Amino acid sequence: MVTEIDLRDHSPREFHERIYGALDETETDAEVLVIADRDIDAHLIRYQIERDRALDWDHEDPDAEPREVRVSKREPLGDGELGTFDVRDLIPQRRHEVLLDTFDRLEPDEGFVLVNDHDPKPLYYELRSMHGDVVEWEYASRGSGGWRVEIVKTDASTADDEDVITRYDVREIPKPDRHETIHHRYGMIPDGEAMELIAPHEPRPLHGEFRERYGDAFDWEVVEKQPGRCRVRITKTERADSSSGDVGSAADEESAADAERAADEEGTADETPEATRELDVRDLPPAQRHEQIFEAYADLDDGEGFVLVNDHDPKPLYHQFDAEAGPAFYWEYRKQDPGEFRVLVGKSASSGGESSVSEEPNAPF
Repeated sequence: MVTEIDLRDHSPREFHERIYGALDETETDAEVLVIADRDIDAHLIRYQIERDRALDWDHEDPDAEPREVRVSKREPLGDGELGTFDVRDLIPQRRHEVLLDTFDRLEPDEGFVLVNDHDPKPLYYELRSMHGDVVEWEYASRGSGGWRVEIVKTDASTADDEDVITRYDVREIPKPDRHETIHHRYGMIPDGEAMELIAPHEPRPLHGEFRERYGDAFDWEVVEKQPGRCRVRITKTERADSSSGDVGSAADEESAADAERAADEEGTADETPEATRELDVRDLPPAQRHEQIFEAYADLDDGEGFVLVNDHDPKPLYHQFDAEAGPAFYWEYRKQDPGEFRVLVGKSASSGGESSVSEEPNAPF
């Protein structure tokens, strides 16, 4: 029998008391269905820590409101064993917020095992930038079977109370990963929220990239500048509604116009390829995205395509394809929303030309 508790419209204190009460009364391997109007994952991590008891939980539908989470009570944790937090069924936009909240609630020497479907190294940079040198990060396993990382807060956090949703000290991020790590995370933050960057100098090239990708849909403010340290706050502004009610920006419209002009010039506007698959790269580390996209394109036959799903406008990728792929290349925006861009990428059936696109791209997007 499944125990059901409905936590909608309950206070945080009631959240804690009712979740703990239901799980305390539940037998091993029994299940509790929790219905809530906010995430409960951090509470389940706290339960594992405070009760030394393993839990498994799955979200019925990661996009659904309210949340419906099935929680199973497992055997007691062994000495020194950490509870597990499997985030693989959470949508990317929620993973970081939930994980940051979970880490923020940890006391010194507390931690958990993160299970993810790719290397969560960008989270490591984010946690260190937000909390200082109190993040112990140790890989337990890597690869196709799932990435498992033991994360422990070693001391009290040095985080401040500034009004930012996240912060990156880019001085600690390897240069090849810096810009795409920032764009990846920026694509997930809600309109009206801000992220901060700490850099050795004002990152003007990144500012230019933001203007190209997001148009005027952000505010860029240098809040601190001294030798060897520049702090920049980037606020995602609300995008203006168009006459059709769709959400867009100047950058989105420019990108769509570029693609439409290219299609007209090549005579492919009426030769839409058939989408044979969807390629969602939002969960991939930035360094792996290009490789997968170009491999997928190289595998296409004439008249075939795939729907690329990304967390920001992949316009720089369009320019690279346009320069290298020849007359076979087809590009059509299907959706342009914050955190979710969908583009049909394919080869026209009537171009009669061979694709010349390289499978070893030399520019990030």
